[in-house]
Amino acid sequence: MIDDMQDPLGPLDPGFAQRFERDERRGPCQLYLISPLDVTGGFADRLARALDAGPVAAFQFRVKDVDQHAAAKLAEPLQRICADRDVAFIVNDSISLAKRLGADGVHLGQSDGDAREARDVLGPNAQIGVTCHDSRHLAMEAGEAGADYVAFGAFYPTTTKTTRHVPEPSILSWWGALFEIPCVAIGGITPANAKPLVVAGADFLAVSNAVWGGDEAAAVRAFANAMS
Repeated sequence: MIDDMQDPLGPLDPGFAQRFERDERRGPCQLYLISPLDVTGGFADRLARALDAGPVAAFQFRVKDVDQHAAAKLAEPLQRICADRDVAFIVNDSISLAKRLGADGVHLGQSDGDAREARDVLGPNAQIGVTCHDSRHLAMEAGEAGADYVAFGAFYPTTTKTTRHVPEPSILSWWGALFEIPCVAIGGITPANAKPLVVAGADFLAVSNAVWGGDEAAAVRAFANAMS
């Protein structure tokens, strides 16, 4: 039984996770970009413009219904852009694709595998995130399994994916008060509605359409203002 008044998760693994960690004072919230499903055409140029517009902690490569060989070809130029700018390159869902690419980490949904499995495959320095919806229980389980961050959401209506879980911002405050592992807020977040999540204690804001649905550079700058 986990005692809610104690941190059962222990210290974070060293290595790349340090790019995600807020310090003991839980410093400024950071931006975590998630790709659109279509990363063909001129998307690489758009990604470069977004990363050059303001501080971004991580980029998550998220494509669907594409075989691993094709996904790897799509990912490689985007991974180089991130590496050149010291931005973490995280693969959505697929531990095997993350291994193939030598990605900085993987983000797992509840049906995409276990953090322990990901750690065994990707090694001690991989950044492993887990979607926990609106569940404190799932978040604590993810932490105990070795996740480097937990993601809560969707906080707002979103067209990026179908959601059934709508947490209150207070779950971010609860998590930050008890645990050292960073938390990510996701779901329909825009510069206009981000502030309550920042105030509640989100370590990272994960965003997609709010950036890629228009002028990506302007959006990144607007998020930087919202998180300050």
